[in-house]
Amino acid sequence: MNQQMNDNTVAFIGAGNMARCVIASMISAGYPASNIIAANRSQPKLSALHADYAIETTLDNVEAAKKADVIVLAVKPQMMQDVCEALILAAPEISEKLFVTLAAGIPVVRYQQWLGKVRFVRAMPNTPSLVSLGVTGLFPSGCSNYEKAFVDHVFAGTGMTVWLEQESQIDHIIAVTGSSPAYFFFFMQAMQQVAEELGFAPEQAKKMVAQTALGAATMALQSDHSFAELRAQVTSKGGTTHEAVTTFAEQGLEKMVSDAMYAAIKRAQEMAKSL
Repeated sequence: MNQQMNDNTVAFIGAGNMARCVIASMISAGYPASNIIAANRSQPKLSALHADYAIETTLDNVEAAKKADVIVLAVKPQMMQDVCEALILAAPEISEKLFVTLAAGIPVVRYQQWLGKVRFVRAMPNTPSLVSLGVTGLFPSGCSNYEKAFVDHVFAGTGMTVWLEQESQIDHIIAVTGSSPAYFFFFMQAMQQVAEELGFAPEQAKKMVAQTALGAATMALQSDHSFAELRAQVTSKGGTTHEAVTTFAEQGLEKMVSDAMYAAIKRAQEMAKSL
């Protein structure tokens, strides 16, 4: 690939939520819709993508792959082997192209069994990528510096990218960023429930909690202080915040978070073995 980056045609095989997320961020960042193709086995998701972003769509995975410079595999992990083997059987020449996968739990060695020794990037974006505030973990295999730069370009609109040195770190980033939006949503859900018990209307409670979470996250990103230091700045000894934080500590919040994140890593490893 020696064209200008926006001249590369990117084909998404699969049109689910994460594919939509990446496509939306690419369009928002200025990537030309004419150079994005989405393929899916059913029409409704394709119709929605075409209506929203004016990209090319097709029901034929092979057609999309042949047209592409870069092929993004965005199908469910349990479907991945069949999709890959069908692609390479119908169009063996696509093994010369760069592949990117959005699927969790499948190591590069599996893709090489299905596709041959292709150049590959495993990508693990998270759902805040939908609002350009996500984190995407990236692990390359056999890629040139240009290809890595292009993948960075593709995911630039999703937020922050993190290149990983070891493939095992994909499982770690799942726990730290991939699954973690749900952790925060769970915590905010619990806060909203208490706010409603205190008499606030549901929508008002939701906005209050979400705005506070946004403000805290923004302060953390803009500050050189650690999370512990930021917490201390709003925690006066003997005050209300101190009482709340002490209760979290006494109830084992840190251990609970640790146990949950390691459980996510363990599940990712189990998924890799089962696939």
